[in-house]
Amino acid sequence: MTAFFYALTVLIWGTTWIAIKSQLGAVPVEVSIAYRFALAGSVLFLALIAMRRVQPIALRHQPFVALQAVCLFSCNFLCFYNATIYVPSGIVSVVFSAATIFNMANAFLIHRRKPEGRVLGGAMFGVAGIACLFWETVTRTQFGADTAYGLGLALLGTWFFSAGNLVSARNQRHGLKVASVNAWAMLYGAGIVSLVALAQGIPFAFETSPTYVGSLLYLAIPGSVIGFTTYLTVVHRLGPERAASMTVLFPVVALTISVFAESYRVTPLVGLGLLFVLLGNGLVLGRWHRPAARRPMAKA
Repeated sequence: MTAFFYALTVLIWGTTWIAIKSQLGAVPVEVSIAYRFALAGSVLFLALIAMRRVQPIALRHQPFVALQAVCLFSCNFLCFYNATIYVPSGIVSVVFSAATIFNMANAFLIHRRKPEGRVLGGAMFGVAGIACLFWETVTRTQFGADTAYGLGLALLGTWFFSAGNLVSARNQRHGLKVASVNAWAMLYGAGIVSLVALAQGIPFAFETSPTYVGSLLYLAIPGSVIGFTTYLTVVHRLGPERAASMTVLFPVVALTISVFAESYRVTPLVGLGLLFVLLGNGLVLGRWHRPAARRPMAKA
């Protein structure tokens, strides 16, 4: 089942780039993100109520649920969406693939847990592969103040995402169910982004075109309700370091779609990048079970 969740997450998040592109336009980025998570949180709550699987979350855990919202359902998306204004989305994908490195660094800094050699090696292969896939995009980019700002936003968004992995792992160690936490956190996230929009005087516009509504529904339900539930379940079962290896596969799925939908040309360098990505994931996921030598993480 873990392998199924892994593959499903890669497939869903590897295709959400199409829907995100359709969200950029008349509706401000902040407002689209707020709509996405307000809808996702509401749908997830209704589904849990219908299945009688809503888990009450004690008040002492609510700050950590809110922290998960800050890291996974608001600030990271504000950074990523705005980064694409200054740098090509391909470069943002390269930066995001470094979440594997961020997760290992955060695990060491917070829990003093040293990464396994094979996980570290796999992460390096994965990041190198993504760099090969987007090398032409990187070399065509004019590096200046705007580019540096965009890269900074992408790095900050990746750090938020990585920190959110650890917060989610903490919540699950305390017996909190992924779906119930996500339902609360998505609504918190929608509220946070709405406050940011209100503080900036951004109008809450809405576009009724089938393209915008369809992409919003895809991002909210498969992209958020299903995608985050399966991803965070994998985080719990494999650990943040191994689960983050998925981030290097998302651009691969996107490029595969581009080959058929946009006549994307596969060059030898792209082929080498794909090989590196596959080798990296093979190293990271050589064993599905958690290593016996891993020390238990201290409860927060």
